[in-house]
Amino acid sequence: MLNEILATSRQRAAALEPTMADLMAAARSVPSARGFAAALTEPGLSVVAEIKRKSPSAGSLAPQLDSNEQARRYFDGGAAALSILTEPDFFAGSLDDLVEARKSVELPALRKDFTVAPVQVWEARACGADAVLLIVSALDDDSLRSLIDTAREAGLDALVEVHDELEIERAFAAEATLIGVNNRDLGTFASDPAVSERLAPMLASVPVTVAESGITDVSVAARMANAGFDAILVGEALVVHPDPASLVTKMRGVR
Repeated sequence: MLNEILATSRQRAAALEPTMADLMAAARSVPSARGFAAALTEPGLSVVAEIKRKSPSAGSLAPQLDSNEQARRYFDGGAAALSILTEPDFFAGSLDDLVEARKSVELPALRKDFTVAPVQVWEARACGADAVLLIVSALDDDSLRSLIDTAREAGLDALVEVHDELEIERAFAAEATLIGVNNRDLGTFASDPAVSERLAPMLASVPVTVAESGITDVSVAARMANAGFDAILVGEALVVHPDPASLVTKMRGVR
């Protein structure tokens, strides 16, 4: 599944290449980024609240989700930042969701997608993103370093996602300063919060750390806080919850 997703992302990136100059110009004309990483350093456990409608692992989650309304609910609950799924084919996302959600609240927003080329980084900034996701398992070392550098040039933070010890070493070699541990195995799509707990000691020197996926309730949020993470990224639990604002509030209050 990951290979299929990456293949479609590469196709979209190739189609964007002729517009690189225009996207760079547009990116440099928008207001400065809001500071995604900085927003996750406030006292307590920060919550990055995600907007997504479906996933390959869970299927349809919230097909009628309104990105404006959901972003406002997250803001009301005290979320530190937003994560917006923009991948269209497997997650039913779009860049319109990013644009609309970011307009509705004054929170920094992560473009959560399968970024494989610099043109997608510039596209993200042109659409108002404050950070991009870079998945170590989807990139070779040169590409990872290049995309981190491109994000820095574009004024974006790069959330570098890892799944195991080797990927952490690769993230260190690329000089990542914002690292997320994905508890979901991208091969099987099974989630296990113990992954973050196992890897947390290796991340003690990282300025900002995020635990991602499988954070289903307050008890799991507390486990991530106790492991030392600065923030959690929560998607499915929030988009299906009848009162996502209250769940955000409860999760950020665990530390």
